[in-house]
Amino acid sequence: MFGRLRLKTPDELRAMVPAGRATAALLAAARERLVVGATPLDLEAAADETIRAHGGRSNFRLVPGYRHALCVSVDSDVVHGIPGDRPFRAGDIVSVDGGAEVDGWNGDAAFTVVLPDPGRPEVVLAREQLAAAAERSLWAGVAALASARHLNEIGEAIQASVEDSGDYGILEGYGGHGIGRSMHEDPSVYNHAVRGRGPRVRPGLVVAIEPMITSGDPDTFVRDDGWTVATADGGDGAHVEHSVAVHADGIWVLTAADGGADGLAPFGVRPVPIA
Repeated sequence: MFGRLRLKTPDELRAMVPAGRATAALLAAARERLVVGATPLDLEAAADETIRAHGGRSNFRLVPGYRHALCVSVDSDVVHGIPGDRPFRAGDIVSVDGGAEVDGWNGDAAFTVVLPDPGRPEVVLAREQLAAAAERSLWAGVAALASARHLNEIGEAIQASVEDSGDYGILEGYGGHGIGRSMHEDPSVYNHAVRGRGPRVRPGLVVAIEPMITSGDPDTFVRDDGWTVATADGGDGAHVEHSVAVHADGIWVLTAADGGADGLAPFGVRPVPIA
């Protein structure tokens, strides 16, 4: 134990691997269905089928009051969008967040994509740049974890990456978290620099790192559904996430099919499988 932070044993880290794999698979299935004319509920159906095939259940549905396996956020909705039946349109920027519980252990991850629109190339380009900035900042944060002494170095790395990418906003009041027997555990994982160093990074730490950035002002509000977080100025949002384990030999991205090898390669970091 570290305060309220519970470090996982080597056996527990190994037990988390199937939940990470299931989460990666369900998001891959949702991504495959994500085309113009499909609906968020189509993505959810694919996610449900995949979770069952991996012997798990949706951990999003375990959140009190939430009835869906995914959050699907479009354009100015940044996070926590409730899946509905409005078809995706050409040029939409779409963030998909999902997770699975397998044998009592949890995975949580998210991605953002932009649907093609030949008629609005400038809109698509701007949105693709936003999505790419979010993705870079995610991997900057994961790479920082590999050598960090304290957890809040992750937020510093994410903020630096976002600022290097352009004039984007970073949501405050929303961020990453520990993950294990529950989808949301201590500690908080910030997406920006904060005072204090945070918990010491040690083997057994498992966190979900999830940058949320905007094309303009980062101020947000919650829509009348009580869940969806949208930008106050109507700007676009992007949300990406991975669950990452620290173990005795390095780090492993539980929710990436390759353990994070491709994403970490530009940072000179090589993930190490959990033995």
